[in-house]
Amino acid sequence: MTRIAILTASTRTHRRGKAVADWTLGTARRVGPADATFEALDLAAFGLPVLDEPAPAAWGLVAHDHTRRWSEAVAGFDGYVFVTPEYNHGVPGVLKNAVDYLFHEWNDKAVGFVSYGVNGGVRAVEQLRQTAAELKLADVRTQVVLNTYTDFDYTGLDVTDPTVTGLFSPAERHTDDLAQLLDELVTWSRALAPVRALAGAR
Repeated sequence: MTRIAILTASTRTHRRGKAVADWTLGTARRVGPADATFEALDLAAFGLPVLDEPAPAAWGLVAHDHTRRWSEAVAGFDGYVFVTPEYNHGVPGVLKNAVDYLFHEWNDKAVGFVSYGVNGGVRAVEQLRQTAAELKLADVRTQVVLNTYTDFDYTGLDVTDPTVTGLFSPAERHTDDLAQLLDELVTWSRALAPVRALAGAR
Protein backbone atom coordinates (compact mmCIF):
# COMPACT_ATOMS: atom_id res chain seq x y z
CA MET A 1 0.00 0.00 0.00
CA THR A 2 1.36 3.40 -0.99
CA ARG A 3 1.52 5.84 1.95
CA ILE A 4 0.98 9.53 1.21
CA ALA A 5 1.45 12.31 3.77
CA ILE A 6 -0.73 15.41 3.72
CA LEU A 7 1.75 17.92 5.14
CA THR A 8 0.45 21.10 6.77
CA ALA A 9 3.14 23.69 6.07
CA SER A 10 1.93 26.58 8.22
CA THR A 11 2.51 26.80 11.97
CA ARG A 12 0.91 30.17 12.69
CA THR A 13 -1.44 30.35 15.69
CA HIS A 14 -4.36 31.50 13.53
CA ARG A 15 -3.77 29.62 10.30
CA ARG A 16 -5.92 28.74 7.35
CA GLY A 17 -3.64 25.81 6.61
CA LYS A 18 -5.22 23.42 9.08
CA ALA A 19 -8.67 23.78 7.48
CA VAL A 20 -7.17 23.38 4.01
CA ALA A 21 -5.17 20.33 5.09
CA ASP A 22 -8.21 18.75 6.77
CA TRP A 23 -10.20 19.21 3.55
CA THR A 24 -7.30 17.79 1.52
CA LEU A 25 -7.03 14.74 3.76
CA GLY A 26 -10.77 14.08 3.89
CA THR A 27 -11.16 14.53 0.15
CA ALA A 28 -8.12 12.35 -0.57
CA ARG A 29 -9.60 9.53 1.46
CA ARG A 30 -12.82 9.88 -0.52
CA VAL A 31 -11.59 10.38 -4.10
CA GLY A 32 -7.95 9.25 -4.02
CA PRO A 33 -6.69 5.94 -5.45
CA ALA A 34 -7.94 2.95 -3.50
CA ASP A 35 -4.49 1.39 -3.28
CA ALA A 36 -3.09 4.32 -1.27
CA THR A 37 -3.46 5.51 2.30
CA PHE A 38 -3.48 9.19 3.25
CA GLU A 39 -2.27 10.47 6.61
CA ALA A 40 -1.80 13.86 8.27
CA LEU A 41 1.66 15.29 8.92
CA ASP A 42 1.60 18.68 10.65
CA LEU A 43 4.75 20.78 11.00
CA ALA A 44 3.25 22.43 14.07
CA ALA A 45 3.57 19.12 15.94
CA PHE A 46 7.35 19.02 15.55
CA GLY A 47 8.51 22.43 16.76
CA LEU A 48 11.68 22.38 14.70
CA PRO A 49 14.10 25.19 15.55
CA VAL A 50 15.92 27.09 12.84
CA LEU A 51 18.19 24.49 11.23
CA ASP A 52 20.80 23.62 13.82
CA GLU A 53 22.39 20.41 12.58
CA PRO A 54 26.19 20.73 12.36
CA ALA A 55 26.48 18.69 9.16
CA PRO A 56 24.63 19.00 5.83
CA ALA A 57 21.60 16.74 5.62
CA ALA A 58 23.05 14.88 2.63
CA TRP A 59 25.83 13.54 4.87
CA GLY A 60 23.31 11.58 6.92
CA LEU A 61 24.85 12.62 10.25
CA VAL A 62 22.19 13.60 12.81
CA ALA A 63 23.01 15.29 16.12
CA HIS A 64 19.62 16.23 17.57
CA ASP A 65 16.57 14.30 18.74
CA HIS A 66 14.15 16.74 17.05
CA THR A 67 15.83 15.94 13.73
CA ARG A 68 15.54 12.20 14.33
CA ARG A 69 11.86 12.54 15.15
CA TRP A 70 11.22 14.56 11.99
CA SER A 71 13.33 12.17 9.91
CA GLU A 72 11.42 9.11 11.11
CA ALA A 73 8.08 10.75 10.37
CA VAL A 74 9.02 11.77 6.84
CA ALA A 75 10.91 8.59 5.92
CA GLY A 76 7.89 6.36 6.38
CA PHE A 77 5.98 7.84 3.44
CA ASP A 78 6.17 7.13 -0.29
CA GLY A 79 4.91 10.54 -1.37
CA TYR A 80 3.70 13.88 -0.08
CA VAL A 81 1.13 16.59 -0.63
CA PHE A 82 2.46 19.91 0.64
CA VAL A 83 -0.41 22.14 1.77
CA THR A 84 1.29 25.51 1.71
CA PRO A 85 0.56 29.21 1.93
CA GLU A 86 2.59 31.88 0.16
CA TYR A 87 4.37 34.49 2.25
CA ASN A 88 5.77 37.58 0.52
CA HIS A 89 5.85 35.93 -2.92
CA GLY A 90 7.66 32.89 -1.55
CA VAL A 91 7.86 29.69 0.47
CA PRO A 92 6.96 29.93 4.17
CA GLY A 93 10.20 29.96 6.16
CA VAL A 94 9.01 27.16 8.44
CA LEU A 95 8.45 24.84 5.46
CA LYS A 96 11.81 25.57 3.80
CA ASN A 97 13.49 25.06 7.16
CA ALA A 98 11.78 21.69 7.66
CA VAL A 99 12.59 20.56 4.14
CA ASP A 100 16.25 21.50 4.56
CA TYR A 101 16.61 19.40 7.70
CA LEU A 102 16.50 16.25 5.57
CA PHE A 103 17.82 14.90 2.29
CA HIS A 104 17.78 11.11 1.86
CA GLU A 105 14.30 10.86 3.37
CA TRP A 106 12.91 12.84 0.40
CA ASN A 107 14.87 11.06 -2.33
CA ASP A 108 13.10 9.14 -5.12
CA LYS A 109 9.61 9.95 -3.92
CA ALA A 110 6.83 12.11 -5.37
CA VAL A 111 5.31 15.39 -4.25
CA GLY A 112 2.23 17.41 -5.16
CA PHE A 113 1.07 20.82 -4.02
CA VAL A 114 -2.10 22.34 -2.62
CA SER A 115 -1.46 26.06 -2.29
CA TYR A 116 -3.45 29.01 -1.01
CA GLY A 117 -3.05 32.76 -0.77
CA VAL A 118 -4.16 36.07 -2.20
CA ASN A 119 -2.70 34.91 -5.52
CA GLY A 120 -3.30 31.23 -4.92
CA GLY A 121 0.15 30.47 -3.54
CA VAL A 122 1.52 29.77 -7.01
CA ARG A 123 4.80 31.59 -6.51
CA ALA A 124 5.60 29.58 -3.40
CA VAL A 125 5.04 26.39 -5.38
CA GLU A 126 7.27 27.59 -8.22
CA GLN A 127 10.09 27.88 -5.71
CA LEU A 128 9.26 24.55 -4.10
CA ARG A 129 9.49 22.81 -7.46
CA GLN A 130 13.10 23.98 -7.78
CA THR A 131 13.90 22.69 -4.31
CA ALA A 132 12.17 19.38 -5.06
CA ALA A 133 14.46 18.78 -8.02
CA GLU A 134 17.55 19.12 -5.82
CA LEU A 135 16.07 16.66 -3.31
CA LYS A 136 15.26 14.09 -6.02
CA LEU A 137 11.55 14.56 -5.39
CA ALA A 138 9.41 14.05 -8.49
CA ASP A 139 6.85 16.88 -8.53
CA VAL A 140 3.58 16.24 -10.32
CA ARG A 141 2.15 18.82 -12.69
CA THR A 142 -1.42 19.13 -11.40
CA GLN A 143 -1.80 21.61 -8.56
CA VAL A 144 -4.74 22.72 -6.41
CA VAL A 145 -4.74 26.53 -6.31
CA LEU A 146 -6.94 28.14 -3.66
CA ASN A 147 -7.65 31.84 -3.29
CA THR A 148 -8.13 33.37 0.15
CA TYR A 149 -10.79 35.70 -1.26
CA THR A 150 -12.93 33.30 -3.27
CA ASP A 151 -12.41 29.98 -1.44
CA PHE A 152 -13.09 31.30 2.06
CA ASP A 153 -16.37 32.72 3.34
CA TYR A 154 -16.16 35.80 5.57
CA THR A 155 -19.90 36.46 5.79
CA GLY A 156 -20.74 38.11 9.11
CA LEU A 157 -17.12 38.08 10.28
CA ASP A 158 -14.97 41.02 11.33
CA VAL A 159 -12.26 40.92 8.67
CA THR A 160 -10.25 43.57 10.55
CA ASP A 161 -9.70 41.03 13.34
CA PRO A 162 -6.32 39.32 12.68
CA THR A 163 -7.59 36.10 14.25
CA VAL A 164 -10.35 35.73 11.66
CA THR A 165 -9.42 33.23 8.96
CA GLY A 166 -12.83 32.76 7.38
CA LEU A 167 -14.74 29.55 6.75
CA PHE A 168 -13.00 27.38 4.18
CA SER A 169 -15.48 26.72 1.37
CA PRO A 170 -13.59 25.62 -1.74
CA ALA A 171 -15.18 25.65 -5.17
CA GLU A 172 -16.24 22.21 -6.40
CA ARG A 173 -13.67 22.22 -9.21
CA HIS A 174 -10.91 21.91 -6.63
CA THR A 175 -12.10 18.41 -5.76
CA ASP A 176 -11.53 17.35 -9.36
CA ASP A 177 -8.10 18.99 -9.37
CA LEU A 178 -7.15 17.18 -6.17
CA ALA A 179 -8.32 13.84 -7.55
CA GLN A 180 -6.13 14.36 -10.63
CA LEU A 181 -3.18 15.42 -8.47
CA LEU A 182 -3.52 12.30 -6.32
CA ASP A 183 -3.74 10.00 -9.34
CA GLU A 184 -0.49 11.45 -10.65
CA LEU A 185 1.15 11.42 -7.24
CA VAL A 186 0.33 7.81 -6.39
CA THR A 187 1.33 6.66 -9.87
CA TRP A 188 4.74 8.32 -9.55
CA SER A 189 5.18 7.12 -5.96
CA ARG A 190 4.58 3.53 -7.06
CA ALA A 191 6.80 3.87 -10.11
CA LEU A 192 9.68 5.13 -7.97
CA ALA A 193 9.43 2.28 -5.44
CA PRO A 194 12.02 0.11 -7.27
CA VAL A 195 14.38 3.09 -7.39
CA ARG A 196 14.02 3.55 -3.63
CA ALA A 197 14.59 -0.16 -3.09
CA LEU A 198 17.74 -0.10 -5.22
CA ALA A 199 19.09 2.95 -3.37
CA GLY A 200 18.41 1.27 -0.03
CA ALA A 201 20.31 -1.85 -1.10
CA ARG A 202 23.49 0.06 -1.92
